[in-house]
Amino acid sequence: MPPLLADQSDATQSDAAPGVGLLAAAAFGPRPGTRELPQAETAEGHWLRAVALGGQGRYAAAHTELNRVAAGRPDPVVSSLASSTEASLLRQLGWHRLASGFDGRALGVLGSAADPAGVSGRAARADALTGLAADVLGCGRLDLGFRLLARCAELLDAGDPRLWRQQIRLNWVTAEMSLASGDPDRGHRHAGLAVELARDTDSVRHQVKSKLLLAAAVSAGPDPAAAAAPAAEIVESCAEHGLVPLRWAAAMLLNGVQPSPEAAGVRDACRRQIRDWGGRFRNP
Repeated sequence: MPPLLADQSDATQSDAAPGVGLLAAAAFGPRPGTRELPQAETAEGHWLRAVALGGQGRYAAAHTELNRVAAGRPDPVVSSLASSTEASLLRQLGWHRLASGFDGRALGVLGSAADPAGVSGRAARADALTGLAADVLGCGRLDLGFRLLARCAELLDAGDPRLWRQQIRLNWVTAEMSLASGDPDRGHRHAGLAVELARDTDSVRHQVKSKLLLAAAVSAGPDPAAAAAPAAEIVESCAEHGLVPLRWAAAMLLNGVQPSPEAAGVRDACRRQIRDWGGRFRNP
């Protein structure tokens, strides 16, 4: 198993192929806005390029990389991770039902080929389960979503530090599910846990998204306007790091709690940029 998949705690350590460390730094590390990404030579590299490109909002390019993963007939874990990433790209633009097919494939392709007790197998399974939970959240099936999250939590129960990304994602989706179910206190708690976990990693993208979810949780509380200041900071942080989809989401939140021509302008500009880069929104 490639070192990066077994241990995602060091985004610059992998020597699996030239450029993989740089791709990892863009996908899960301190340089998410890197524009000139190294070319990939392995299935793992194509997956990392897809993750980095998707984080920047370059959807068409990300889908191309994921197609290259599939064409290379990778091992089940990489195949699963690629399917989960495809689902994530769809879900970001509102295509939750389509995304569920890819997340289901991400879970199914593992079968018994990946040892569920192994780190890489658990990482891929956890990604698929949290993805499925987020998909059904978008379809309004909250009870099923909480059951899927419980299954994921069992995989991560030991708190393995190598699975930091999966632990953060579990808290993200739990926070979103809690807010959707009318429990802002639980949503705030899990968003806060995500912020704490992300703070101990090098992943700028995970740090920013965790802060965004915390701001969203604040907006669901008794003083929605209190989310305006952190949302504005996130808008600027996303601009600094080239995270267009997250900047779009942060600008929507900011305009929702404190409407202004400036926030609406950023929201609309990000949406246009995403469309120009191949992102197709489900909702008009």
